[in-house]
Amino acid sequence: MKFNVPDMSCGHCTAAIEKAILEAESGARIACDLESRTVTVECSLSPESIKSILLEAGYDSKAIA
Repeated sequence: MKFNVPDMSCGHCTAAIEKAILEAESGARIACDLESRTVTVECSLSPESIKSILLEAGYDSKAIA
């Protein structure tokens, strides 16, 4: 799953996003790309769950793939 996260702009943002997702599923694989402001997640959670987790962490997102 891939998400556009427009407010992700620094290493602190990526760390907060990774921590939030890993708290929900410890085995998740996460790749954050600051240049394109995207987060790619491989896990068993639904896209809606990931979107909710990102929102709780303070980041609005939109699923793009």
